[in-house]
Parts: sequence; C-alpha cells; structure tokens
Amino acid sequence: MRRVTVSQPGCFRDEGSWCARIYRLTHNDLLSRYADTVVGAGLRILLILLLAVLIRLTVHRAITRLTEVSAEGPPPGLLRPLWERPPASPRGAGVPPKRRSQRARTIGSVLRSGTTFVVYGVAGTLALGELGINLGPIIASAGILGVALGFGAQNLVKDFLSGMFMMVEDQYGVGDVVDLGAATGTVEGVGLRVTTLRDVKGTVWYVRNGEVLRVGNSSQDYSVAIVDLPIGHDADIPACTELAGRTATELTADGSELATDVLEAPQMLGVESISSEGVTLRITTKVRAGRQWAVQRALRTGIKAAFAEAGIPPPSPAGVTAPPS
Repeated sequence: MRRVTVSQPGCFRDEGSWCARIYRLTHNDLLSRYADTVVGAGLRILLILLLAVLIRLTVHRAITRLTEVSAEGPPPGLLRPLWERPPASPRGAGVPPKRRSQRARTIGSVLRSGTTFVVYGVAGTLALGELGINLGPIIASAGILGVALGFGAQNLVKDFLSGMFMMVEDQYGVGDVVDLGAATGTVEGVGLRVTTLRDVKGTVWYVRNGEVLRVGNSSQDYSVAIVDLPIGHDADIPACTELAGRTATELTADGSELATDVLEAPQMLGVESISSEGVTLRITTKVRAGRQWAVQRALRTGIKAAFAEAGIPPPSPAGVTAPPS
C-alpha cells in the first residue's frame, strides 16, 4: 500500500511562530506558509487603525473645545479675528450668539472633516504598505488626479478658501447689512461656497465667495447716522443750526426711545451744501450697528416738526423764488 506523505512548511519547527501554530491547528500547508504574513500584518494594520481612530477623536475633541460657543462670555480663541478692533468696541461684545454659533459650526465642521480625511488617508496608506503593496504608482496616480481636479475645480477651490477666510476673519455674518459689489442686502446665510443675501425688494441673491472682491459691512461694531436737513435760502442759518442740534440732543437724551441705540451725542456739522433750491445742514451721531436707519428716520421726523413749528422756510423748487415772509 502506497503511503501519502503530507508536506510540511519549512517554518513548522519554529516554535512560537504563527506558522507552526496554524499548522498544528489546521494541518494546512497553504495557511501555515502565509500565517506570519497575514496575522503579523493584520495586527499591525489593526494597531494603525486603532491609533488613527484615537488621534481623530482627540483632534476632534480639541477642535470642538476651541470652537465651542456659549450664549454669554468672550468668544473662543479660534473665533477671534486676525486683526484688532477699536478699543471702544471689544471683540465679541456685540456679536449675537446665533452668529457666533454659525461661525463655530462652520469652522469646526471644516476642520473636523479635514482632520478625518488626513488621518484616515495616512492610516490607509500605511495599511497598504503593511500588505506589501507598492505605493509608488498609487501616490503618483493620486498626484496626477489631484492636479487634474485642481485645474478643473479652480473656482470651487477658490470659493472654498475665500469662505474659510471670511469665516475666520469674521468679515460678515447672518443679519449683517453688507455691500458685496454684486449685490447689497441683509445676509441670510454664510456658507463655504456661497453667501445668501436678501435686498430691500425681497430678492434673494446667491454670491459666490470667490467672486467677492470687497465687503462693505454696515452692521459691524458701530454705525453713523447721517441726517441732511434741507432749508430755504431765506432761513436764519445760525438759528436753524442751533434748533436742529438742540432737538437732536433732546431726541437722543437718556430716557428717550433712541437712547439705547445712540452711542455718542449728536454732532451738528453745519452747512453741508448749497444749491439753487436751498441750503442743506448735516447732523451726525454714532449709533449701534445696524440701527442707523431707524435713528435717521426718527431724527428727521423730530427735527422736521421743530422746523415747521418755528416757521423755518423749506427749500424751493429749482427756478421758483420763495414768497416773502
């Protein structure tokens, strides 16, 4: 009778090796020969993935703490602007919690997504290396693909980077009245690619962040209410100036409806312009951000009533002479 000889792997006699252990359990030559490679590489890959998960969790927790926003108190360091504000208006004092929260969520989301991509990308590359795969062609192909995507998505990358800098620098936020060149209105949403505005007519504008070359923000820190007061040529300029200044001071004094919006006492600048119709006086006052329009309307109404009560002549249409008083 012919005896069948079972082949044994060369590592069978290496006590303590995975090859010997697997052969004793399965008596399978193929499994035994690759046991050290599969088990050893598998353990190293598992360790790499475990470290990647721990690093990701640690970095995500750090990002969350850096971008965490509370309803009260100063903003976290990551949300402070890269440039200084005037001392009279410290950063964060007038920024509403909703705006802080939006910036925090957006910046934190981007940083966490970027961290996940980098950490898991490196871990995946190391894992492929442990399996003995040649990474040279893969890295070269990824580089070529990245260059191709970079050329094909230049506008998208531009919008993304511009949106990141706008968020970090806090150029504007939800509720701000801004002039972005292409559109002017109230900001309803700030994304990494598109900013949404609604103008005074109710039209919603979607402006790509990469196309914003300048930003005029009328709702940041403080604003200035400018009131122009037209009067006739025959009016007593000094008397009108004194009356307008006194009325504006009374309208913005402590206890008035405008007191909470006005930051400094009104300043009477005097004659702003002279035309064929009449003379224009100008008065200004520093107000809270975004409240300049309401203050301007209230001052115009009050000063107009005071002028009418004092009998100050209004400006005449061009070419029409006002009748003698």
